[in-house]
Amino acid sequence: MGDLLINLLASVIAGAAVWIAQFAVRRRRLDRERAFFGLTAGATCLLVASRHATSNREHSVHRRDVTALVELATIVRECGARPDLIGGNDPVHELGRVAEFCVGGPGPNPRSAAHLHTVLLGVEYAEYDWQHAGGAKLAFTVGGHEYVHTPETGYALLARFWGPAGGRPVVYLGGLTAGGNLATARLLATRHRELVRKYGTDRPFCLVLRVREPAAYGTDFTEIVADVSDVAFTAPPAGED
Repeated sequence: MGDLLINLLASVIAGAAVWIAQFAVRRRRLDRERAFFGLTAGATCLLVASRHATSNREHSVHRRDVTALVELATIVRECGARPDLIGGNDPVHELGRVAEFCVGGPGPNPRSAAHLHTVLLGVEYAEYDWQHAGGAKLAFTVGGHEYVHTPETGYALLARFWGPAGGRPVVYLGGLTAGGNLATARLLATRHRELVRKYGTDRPFCLVLRVREPAAYGTDFTEIVADVSDVAFTAPPAGED
């Protein structure tokens, strides 16, 4: 009987030790993720939505952007924070007051345009009139390299940065299309732990993503093809595109 009690007690102690160790691992992982996104339990996080590029309605949002926002809201909720959805034209807090996810390029999202003009100085999106596209191309340039959207290949930028006063970070998801925005959100949702390990909690970064065969596979084949952090935050010398 005594041996049985000793074995039972040992099993309870071992089980408790395993549970405590697993809890500690989950807690450390959650703390790193919160720090990576600048989120805290109960805090508000802005989700800045891009306007539907081909719609005449001011508050229309593309269905793929809606799905991207759901992916981001899930991340925010998992970190214990509260998502607050706004449009790119809505008044917002200054940089650093709250954490922010900003979705879409500078054309349909004025908030993105402001980030490009003030922080992502080395990135330039080609002007594109969705209502009268003509021969215009969807593209952005960074580090002297132009990334052009084609039926076979899409591109997007994923960046994290801070304003001049620091505070909470902005996570920028700038696809050339709504499908590119969704691909970026899904990559962030599935690979943010890898990004935490590589960039930590206080290092700005800017990555170029490529979406292969988006018409056939959607966002399934999304990959990081370039780390342009060294040039994305610095304006190119005068005279260079």
